Formats: sequence, structure tokens, C-alpha cells
Amino acid sequence: MKVARYEFRGRPWFGLVDESNGTLREFVGEPFENVRETGAVRRFEEIFLLAPVAPGKIVAVGLNYKDHAKEVGMRIPEEPLLFLKAPSAILPPGGNIVYPRQSKHVDFEAELAVVIGRTAKDVPSGDASAYIFGYTCINDVTARDLQIRDIQFARSKGFDTFAPLGPWISTGVDPDALGVRCLVNGQVKQYGNTRDMGSSVGRLVEYISSNMTLYPGDVIATGTPAGVGPLNPGDTVTVEIDGIGTLTNRVVGQEPSR
Repeated sequence: MKVARYEFRGRPWFGLVDESNGTLREFVGEPFENVRETGAVRRFEEIFLLAPVAPGKIVAVGLNYKDHAKEVGMRIPEEPLLFLKAPSAILPPGGNIVYPRQSKHVDFEAELAVVIGRTAKDVPSGDASAYIFGYTCINDVTARDLQIRDIQFARSKGFDTFAPLGPWISTGVDPDALGVRCLVNGQVKQYGNTRDMGSSVGRLVEYISSNMTLYPGDVIATGTPAGVGPLNPGDTVTVEIDGIGTLTNRVVGQEPSR
């Protein structure tokens, strides 16, 4: 199933997506718990799609694809390389990525996102699927010049709007062989497959949960394939993942500070 979060008449709701007729079956309750359908059916034209979850934390993974590590002249680490993105960076489908005035080089990074469904601590990789609610698309937008300058990742990856997420959460997806693509202005810039990740989704859940507790709604950004490149104001950037959907956002400039 596909679970969307949306705004209708000023209030957030969850709904089950029916792409065949462009509708959502509304339900009450968090999707990680028991839910009850209200009987209401909403059309996409009458709702505003939100990011499908509001995570307590976004745990991201660097250098997890062999081809991406190669293109930046580095090796995949023996253990997953973790960093955090600010929850305030979350951006809904269709929202504007704001190019910060502090940066002169902002990159796209298309990634598979894992949405946690149960509290997870010290979870063996073989049991990881029992703690995962589903999967969605994320764009790990990065101010590359600031990342290099700061060494630490917090600022370069934490600007408001630097974590587009969506369009919805897909359940029942096999995460180990999914095509991941990024298009800028309709041109394919990245194409990879999750089978080429250095650490699988199961391994990431095991490793991360051994270091910090994961809670329902938390998101793991699993790394990006080769082909990362720059964005500019006016660009339209799209992340596509097989079996999940399409996440599209536009890049806009920011007025200089006075």
C-alpha cells in the first residue's frame, strides 16, 4: 500500500493512495499504529500533499554506493558513515528548495529513504524488516562548498528545505534491488540501483540501532549513487525510485541579506 500525508481544509490527514483514479482514502490515527478509515475519499486536486512523515531524526549515510565513492576518489568505509540532517530541513513534494546565500555550490543527491515503524534498538539485520514501515524518496540536498569548508556536515546538509521527502510511503517493497534516478530539468543525471549499496538496508538498521534508538517515524537516508551534481535557481529536480514514486521540487534563489 501507499500512505500519503496531506493537508485538507487546514488540517493534516493520512490517506491510502489509489493512483489508478487519483484519490486517497482518508484515515485517522498514526500509520504506525491501528488506523481507522473515516469513509472519506479525497481527490488529489483538493488536497495539498505534505511530506509523508515528520521524523524526529533523519539519519543519513555517506559513501554507501561503490560508484559514488569512486567518483569522489574515496573508498566505502568499513562501517557505515553516519551523519544527521535536521528535521527542520524536511520539504514536501512540490515545495521550493531555497538556495542559501551562504553557498555558491548546491548539489542534488537522490536516495532511498527508510521509514521506521517500530522502536528499534540493537536489531539484527535479519529482523530489520519487522521494524520498517516502508520506503520513500529523499533528496539529500547539500551545499558542497560548505561541506568541504566546515568538514562537519551539519550546516551544509541542514539548511531549511534541504530534505525533500515523498511523495508517499510505499510498503511491501523489496529495498535490495530498486532503481534510483535523479533528473534535473528532465535530463537524467543519476541512475543507480540499491543492490550496489555497500551496506544493505538491513545492515544499516542493525548498525544504526546499535548506536542510537530509532523511533517510529524516524528516517534513514541510505546514500546516493554516482552522478551528483549542481543545482541552480530555476532548476526542477526529480527523484524517481522504482516501486515508490516520483518526488519533484523546484530550486529558487534567496534574496541577499541587508
